[in-house]
Amino acid sequence: MADAPALPTHARVVVIGGGIIGCSVAYHLAHMGAADVVLLERDRLTSGTTWHAAGLIVTFGSTSETSTELRKYSRDLYARLEAETGQATGFKPVGFIEVATDADRLEEYRRVAAFNRYCGIDVHELLPREVRALFPLAKIDDMLAGFYVKEDGRANPVDVTMALAKGAKLKGAKIVEGVAVTNVLAQRGAVAGVETAHGTIRCETIVNCAGMWARELGARNGVNIPLQAAEHYYLITGPLQGIGRDWPVLEDPASYGYYREEGGGLMIGLFEPVCAPWKVDGVPQDFSFGEIEPDWDRMTPYLEKAMARVPASQAAGIRKFFCGPESFTPDLKPIVGEAPELANYFVAAGLNSIGILTGGGIGRLLAHWVLTGAPDADVTGIHIDRLHPYQSNPEYRRTRTVESLGMVYQCHYPTRSMQTARNAKRSPLHDRLAARGAYFKDVSGWEGADWYAPIGAEPKVERLSWGRQNWFPYWRAEHEACRNNVILMDMSFMSKFFVQGRDAGRVLNRLSANDVDGERGRITYTQWLNERGTIEADLTVTKLDDAHYLVVASDTAHRHALTRLRRACDGSHAFATDVTGAYAQINVQGPRARELLQSVTTERLSNEAFPFRCAREIDLGLARVLCIRITYLGELGYELYVPAEQATHVYERLVQAGGAFDLRHAGLKALASLRMEKGYRDYGHDIDNTDSVLEAGLGFAVNLTKPGGFIGRDAVLAKKAAGALTRRLVQVLVLDPEPLMFHAEIVYRDGEPVGYVRAASYGFTLGGAVGLAMIDAGAPIDQAWCEAGTWEIDIAGTRYPARASLKPMYDPEMKRIKA
Repeated sequence: MADAPALPTHARVVVIGGGIIGCSVAYHLAHMGAADVVLLERDRLTSGTTWHAAGLIVTFGSTSETSTELRKYSRDLYARLEAETGQATGFKPVGFIEVATDADRLEEYRRVAAFNRYCGIDVHELLPREVRALFPLAKIDDMLAGFYVKEDGRANPVDVTMALAKGAKLKGAKIVEGVAVTNVLAQRGAVAGVETAHGTIRCETIVNCAGMWARELGARNGVNIPLQAAEHYYLITGPLQGIGRDWPVLEDPASYGYYREEGGGLMIGLFEPVCAPWKVDGVPQDFSFGEIEPDWDRMTPYLEKAMARVPASQAAGIRKFFCGPESFTPDLKPIVGEAPELANYFVAAGLNSIGILTGGGIGRLLAHWVLTGAPDADVTGIHIDRLHPYQSNPEYRRTRTVESLGMVYQCHYPTRSMQTARNAKRSPLHDRLAARGAYFKDVSGWEGADWYAPIGAEPKVERLSWGRQNWFPYWRAEHEACRNNVILMDMSFMSKFFVQGRDAGRVLNRLSANDVDGERGRITYTQWLNERGTIEADLTVTKLDDAHYLVVASDTAHRHALTRLRRACDGSHAFATDVTGAYAQINVQGPRARELLQSVTTERLSNEAFPFRCAREIDLGLARVLCIRITYLGELGYELYVPAEQATHVYERLVQAGGAFDLRHAGLKALASLRMEKGYRDYGHDIDNTDSVLEAGLGFAVNLTKPGGFIGRDAVLAKKAAGALTRRLVQVLVLDPEPLMFHAEIVYRDGEPVGYVRAASYGFTLGGAVGLAMIDAGAPIDQAWCEAGTWEIDIAGTRYPARASLKPMYDPEMKRIKA
């Protein structure tokens, strides 16, 4: 009988799971100086998913700066690990080629290539004959182009993991195999230790890197980790004459396949458009180095299409058709960060088949986060708190996973919305909006009206594209109605929290950079910062009375903002309540908004009686409604917060009265274009946790002199004292009215790249595509500097003249808002 493993009684950090992610986290914790790091693996290192990964090391392909940097760091780390540890990683920079076979993919890859080059990746666009010169067995008659990165390639996943483990041990980390964590101990809302069959380890922090078991382990502590295992396939052919070990990795998403040399033959990996979830009820605890019986009937059509890209593979014979499980998430992004349910419970799981190629970077990011208390990269898109508990439901995982895995190789159209697991959350007005021709999109699980089809037209997307789609004129009409008349917009999906208690004002003022504890009946726009002075939330606080406040944040910030709020209230006489679903939010916006609203209430709404930022309960028909004069669209406007049970009544009264004002319904496309013309920010899209509130252009919403200060004040003062800013968020407008911007377009000033567009829309009033770009100039940025430069924006490989401004290009003096 084997000796029981010796476990320490205490550790600073316990890492759970010995795949590449867990070993990378342990490696980086140890290298950053953390003492007492323990990694516990239930069986043997790599025994879950890592052992059967394909080992592609690819930096090309993402328009996320965070993801791109994780990929670059991982590739560079794997290249140097052998010299550091003496353990080979099998990394071979044989190169990588992405193939485009249709116009839409060509547009996507040209956009990606421009962004990747800006991030320091040497991407070359190849002609089809150049692709064949590098990969002679590929069929090229239908190819339009290839995108080649010479420095990318392949590695051995097991060897990389073992090298990371060895590197961790060399720096003092303890790695124990054959020990499963049965429970994470908690005390006073924070991690206190872990239990195993071989004893208990008291610890301050745990990192759940349990891969496809992470969801079930998290559930024991109420931690929501909605990932799901699914079948993933690759085929290894018999020997192929002429194939070389130094051939690049080839990827052709339109054929569902990636291709690399393996043992003198070819490995053909598959990401089929309709996948098969595996073990929705739970992954067996004893599943190690396991395989799944391949479903030949289901996979044969996909396999035939993939093999057609390399015709010689069809006659080479099949050495192995492998199926093994990999984990996927609802939005095809990893699950990373501190769980909102339990302090010091960190997660790094759900890597969506890119665990090897980002594993080094994920480990470094998590280690930095654990040891310093904050991430040093934008994590708004991958943070665990973006996800909601209902997404762990079996039906949700079963249906959404089919689509999320299928998205891996689809063309990534920027306007596409997920289609599965829908209608889980609906506004009280949903059926009324549907009757008006609403086309709904997934908005953090809510059904949000994106645009409205006119009478006689069906609300559907005829064909996804990178250009103008069938709904473009509908969108324009909604945008112009808001600028020239009046619109109604359902924003019920916005996150809404009551904060109550005698300490509520003090707690909120400590969290908020602005002074939110002033006079009653007033809304205040503010940011919540961290100690570094960078942004954690962008929201409004309305003081209803001395012990009652309303906080409103975006849908994507729901759990992030609520977690910060509740932790701030802890120990005080202040209580945060999530009332998101209890209230509909109906926005009435546009130059005639006052006239319409005045026609349905006895409350006086004149500029003197109801000024900008005023918040007051009013009568509207038979309902009592909290009416706030504020806008996110750049016009005179009001937000109405209505108890859910009275929402349809209020809506009906507004629509009935709206007939006299030519009221138009407007959706989220109009929201995006209207706010972008005004330069209004959106956290998680154009501002994030790496941005100083000053760099984001939000210094006007910071009160540095209020009594008691606020979290991050010292950092803001230091930034201010350091002098003129050389990094700032700038509004940019394309002067040619034809091209469209979405995200990640590179911005040039005087012929030099100075930044990229973080979010964009189409400015129907301004006459072109408009966006917000973070500019890093290396020189002080002010309005004169913007006006002095010659600006261009790269859109899919073509540079277009542009204009840049720190001031909003639409109504910079806010005359329309305060009219």
